Amino acid sequence: MPSSEKNATTTAEPESIEVQAVQPGGNGFHPWKGTSRRTAGFAAAGLAALGLLIFSGIHSRVAAESRLKQRTEEASIPTVAVIFPREGAPTQEIVLPGNTQAFSDAPIYARTSGYLKRWYFDIGAHVRKGQLLAEIETPEVDQQLQQAQADLDTAQANLNIAKITASRWQDLVTTGSVSQQETDQAVSNLSAVKAAAESSAANVRRLGQLQAFEKVYAPFDGIITARNTDIGALIDAGASTQPKELFHMAAIRTLRLYVAVPEVYSRAARSGAPATLSLDEFPGQTFRGNLVRNANSIDIASRTLLVEVDVDNPTGQLLPGAYVFVHLKLPDETRSVTVPSNTLIFRKEGLQVGLVRDGKAELVPVKISRDYGTSVEIVSGLQSTDAVIVDPSDSLVTGTSVHLSEKPAGGSGR
Repeated sequence: MPSSEKNATTTAEPESIEVQAVQPGGNGFHPWKGTSRRTAGFAAAGLAALGLLIFSGIHSRVAAESRLKQRTEEASIPTVAVIFPREGAPTQEIVLPGNTQAFSDAPIYARTSGYLKRWYFDIGAHVRKGQLLAEIETPEVDQQLQQAQADLDTAQANLNIAKITASRWQDLVTTGSVSQQETDQAVSNLSAVKAAAESSAANVRRLGQLQAFEKVYAPFDGIITARNTDIGALIDAGASTQPKELFHMAAIRTLRLYVAVPEVYSRAARSGAPATLSLDEFPGQTFRGNLVRNANSIDIASRTLLVEVDVDNPTGQLLPGAYVFVHLKLPDETRSVTVPSNTLIFRKEGLQVGLVRDGKAELVPVKISRDYGTSVEIVSGLQSTDAVIVDPSDSLVTGTSVHLSEKPAGGSGR
C-alpha cells in the first residue's frame, strides 16, 4: 500500500456509534425490569415467611390449648388407692356378747304399813320359797281388826235376834194374831241384818289379810341380792306414796341370756340349738346352754334377731349380770373377707364400698358380720379379687373414671 493512502487511513476520524434509547413499553430491553423482579421475589418471600410465622403461632397455640385441655381432663380424673380384701377362714361359729340374768328377779314390797320389827336374811343369803324374811309391826291394823271383829259380833247378834223375830212373826201370822204387813217387815229386816253381818265378816277377812302381811315371805327359791330396810324403819304401803322395796330376790339356779344375732346369721338361731358360754373370769372354761326361743322377728333398727339362751347354774358359779361371750354354731360354713373400715361408704342407699372395674368406679352394697374397729368382716357383696377403693370421696358415684395410684395402700389386718 502507498504511503499516502496509509497515512490517510491512519488519520481518518473514527466512526461514531449510535445508541438508541429504548422507551418504556417498547419491545426493546428495559433497564429496570430485573430490579422489579427481584423486589417482587423479596416481597413474596417476606409474605411467605410472615404467613409461616402466623401459621406456626396459631398452630402452637392450638397445640397448647389441646395439651391444656387434655391435662385438665386428666387432672379431673381422681386418683385412687385400692386394696384387695383379705379372705378369712370359713366361719363355723359366731361369738356374740351378752349379759347373764336371773331366771326370776323380783323386788319384795310390804303390803301393809307399820314399822319393821326384825329381818332374818341379809344380802347373799340363799332362801327357800315360803321362808320368813321379815316382820312388820302394824298397831293400826291390829286395832282395826279388833274393831271389825267387834262389829262382826254385833252384826251376828242382830242377825240371831232378827232370825228369831222373823220366825215368830211367821208363826203368828198363820193364826191371825199379827198382820201380814208386820210379818213382811220382820222378814225384810232379817235380810238386811244378814247382809250387814256378811259385810262385817268381809271386813274382818280383809283386815286379817293385811295383818297377815305383817310377815314377809320369800316368793321363790333364790338369793337375797339387796336389803333396803332395817329395824325400826317406817314401812308405808299407801297408794299416795312411792313404795320402797324391802328386799330384792333372784333365782339363779338357771340363768337366761338375751343375745342379738345379726340377720345374716339368723339361721343359727334355731330353738333347741346348743350354745357355749365363755367368761373372762373363767379362762379356759366353758359353760353349756340351750337356745330356748327367739323373737321370730328382725329388729328393723339394728337388723338383729333377739334370742334367749338358758344355762343351768346349780352350783351358783355364774352370777347374774356377768358379761359373757355366747358361741353359736352355724348350720353351714360361711365365707367372708376383711377390709379396712376406711373403705366403707355410708349413704341413704345403705352400706357400700367402691370398686375399680375397667378404669371406672362402681359402688356395690355389702353386709357386715363383725366389726373389729379398724377393719370389718364382710360376708356379702365382695370377693377377694375385687379392687376396693380406700378413703373414697363423698362425690364418688358409679361410672366415674378413676386412675390407680402407684403408691400401694395399707393392709387390711384386723
